[in-house]
Amino acid sequence: MRLRFPNPTGSLTALFITAAIALTPAVAFADDPQPVPPKREKKLPPEPRSKLPKVGADRSRGLDFLFGALKAAPDEASAKHVEARIWALWLQTPSDTAALLMMRAKAAMDAQQIDVAQKLLDALVKLRPDYIEAWNRRATLYYLRNDYAHSLQDIQQVLVREPRHFGALAGLGMIMQDLGDEKRALDAFRKALAINPHLEKVPELVKSLSEKVEGRDI
Repeated sequence: MRLRFPNPTGSLTALFITAAIALTPAVAFADDPQPVPPKREKKLPPEPRSKLPKVGADRSRGLDFLFGALKAAPDEASAKHVEARIWALWLQTPSDTAALLMMRAKAAMDAQQIDVAQKLLDALVKLRPDYIEAWNRRATLYYLRNDYAHSLQDIQQVLVREPRHFGALAGLGMIMQDLGDEKRALDAFRKALAINPHLEKVPELVKSLSEKVEGRDI
């Protein structure tokens, strides 16, 4: 999931530093779902931009390099360029069928055809369980449906495969915040920010939540 704000599927309605630590709250809530509190306006985790740069073939080395560049980015513009390249790598799939299903699922979500998007993403996850972004997209869809238990389960699948997925971590933070667990929300947002220091809105969320959870310095 990724913190962007253009449309119903892509704004802080549109965003998981080890997998074990990051997954602890997700597993806890998936096993013991909490009642969903009254909803404020939905804010989505981060998602990729509509136009992404082309990337080279060496995916793992490319990601390692890009995550280092993301932390060292000297300004917002540089960071956004690096972030777009990371999303482009995450979206890559060697399967033409998987790419087509993802394209159609995105179009369905953009058109708010949630049931259609659900069927497409279910098929995509079944076809390519190794495709991280399929799990992440479906986690976002479950989040939009207020189905937090299933969203957390899919976030867990993302983080098992890519513990540096700042979009999924931000999504985890938003779910924890909605469920009233501000401590776990703060933990998830801090992890997302440690990986990508340039996430929109997350520094403000960390500041406000740290004041609530840890109190103000005297």
